[in-house]
Amino acid sequence: MTYQEQYQAWLRDFADDAQTVAELRALEGNEKEIEDRFYTELSFGTAGMRGVLGAGTNRMNLYNVRRATKGFADYINSQNPEYRKRGVVIAYDSRRMSPEFAKASALVLCHEGISVYLFDELRPVPVLSYAVRHLHAIAGIVITASHNPPQYNGYKVYWEDGAQMPPEYADQVLKCIRANRYQDAVEMDEEAAKKAGLLKIIGHKEVDDDYIADVKTLSVQPELMRTAGKALKIVYTPLHGSGNKPVRRILKEIGIENVYVVHEQELPDPNFSTIKVPNPEDPAAFAMAMKLADEVGADCIFGTDPDCDRVGIAVKDNEGKYYLMTGNQIGCVLLYYILKSRKALGTLPANGAVVKSVVSTELARKIAGHYGLTCMDTLTGFKWIAEKIQQFEEKGDHTFVFGFEESYGFLSSTFVRDKDGVNASLLIAEAAAWAKTQGKTLYDILQEIYATFGYYVEKVVSVTLPGKDGVAKMKEIMKNLRENPPRELAGKHVLAVRDYLAGTRTDAQGNVTPAGLPQSDVLYFELENGEWVCIRPSGTEPKIKLYVNTNAGDAKTSEASNAALVEACKALMQ
Repeated sequence: MTYQEQYQAWLRDFADDAQTVAELRALEGNEKEIEDRFYTELSFGTAGMRGVLGAGTNRMNLYNVRRATKGFADYINSQNPEYRKRGVVIAYDSRRMSPEFAKASALVLCHEGISVYLFDELRPVPVLSYAVRHLHAIAGIVITASHNPPQYNGYKVYWEDGAQMPPEYADQVLKCIRANRYQDAVEMDEEAAKKAGLLKIIGHKEVDDDYIADVKTLSVQPELMRTAGKALKIVYTPLHGSGNKPVRRILKEIGIENVYVVHEQELPDPNFSTIKVPNPEDPAAFAMAMKLADEVGADCIFGTDPDCDRVGIAVKDNEGKYYLMTGNQIGCVLLYYILKSRKALGTLPANGAVVKSVVSTELARKIAGHYGLTCMDTLTGFKWIAEKIQQFEEKGDHTFVFGFEESYGFLSSTFVRDKDGVNASLLIAEAAAWAKTQGKTLYDILQEIYATFGYYVEKVVSVTLPGKDGVAKMKEIMKNLRENPPRELAGKHVLAVRDYLAGTRTDAQGNVTPAGLPQSDVLYFELENGEWVCIRPSGTEPKIKLYVNTNAGDAKTSEASNAALVEACKALMQ
């Protein structure tokens, strides 16, 4: 059907839904908006689905959530009759419609005979991942749009290992979704579902206490925290999200007595009224926290996003000002702290492995190698790091020590299979306390790392291309770069091009070898001196992302080289 036919079908099919009809009627005459809402269906992939809230096939709404859940239920029921008994765990964050979407998902699953564990209030993504494994469930669903603006929401699906579903599973779920009409997705009566034993509400005792107890075991130097933790001052902002209770609890239980919470951003708020975007990558998200930190003389500022899988930090620099660290810098500081401390304690495994995304800094490989650990790359998306953890356990060839992505995601456990802002908060607090015992800040530790391993500079540039035209533009940019790859960038020779969609690595002499990672729409340009550039379309937002990584013997040279490369690469995306 054309987008206009889809629009008319919604007006007809949902005529009994006065709110939806009124919203759609208000669009009459706005052809561009109607087209954007109905030219396609909201995509469903390995990260589930995410979009702007509203009526339409290309929007997040109850109809799309119910239909997606019906398809997911069909997939579960087609696999094994036992799966419906094991059930699905459902969590949600503080966004608009999150509780409603979670309950609708639960009752559609119950209607299909599948048991459901529904959390009684908002919970972080890592708690959902943990709960899937802890309760021996077959799958999980979390309603969240992570760090996106307030008008977004999303629907992420997890499998029995606690990780997001791999592509081959997600493709099968998508087929099941597309085989259903909206009318096929029916909710069971809530009280009937509870009476039948299909719907179980999870309170704090069933999962949370065990999760916190397990996170505490990730402390590298618990004895240090019992003394040094008393002197540390932390300002924390949950940015109106789900991290408020678990992050504060873990900091308290490991011995951090001085935690100051940004009161204005403490409670859930679906409008995120105090910030433009609830993203710990955005310096503006730390404005209130920095003001409070100045008042109390904090050593470190923490900020978690709404679903508490990401954490950003600001630390005092040499001038006493708060410096917002990048995801790559946080990852490397944590890695350095873990490996240096565990080597001193004699607890480093002989076959230890560090896992990072291919777009994350190569500085991590230098640090890992220095301490005798293997560093492995994966595609972007923490499900690939989770897959490595699973492989390590099955083969016994490596012991997972730490994993991270430049997009502020960190993990040192194996009982969670997604990035974990609570786990990361424990480690950051511990590293800050460790640094303070030496009269240093985490900024000083970062400079120590650079002085030892080289000055690495990483920049991420996002070009937003919304709507149908934006999708076409992204495809055109990637197509042109594949057909006409640059031979040099900012005066630096391109030594090889990795095309992960084609699965090839082609060097400057034309020799072709395997790229070494699964298929994905990613181009990676290897440059001189170990520097590199990577370009890929975002899997969850209407953006094309550019990653530029440089290194040199000093910060000024590396930063200048990076700036020149950024400008050269921006020109490629015109």
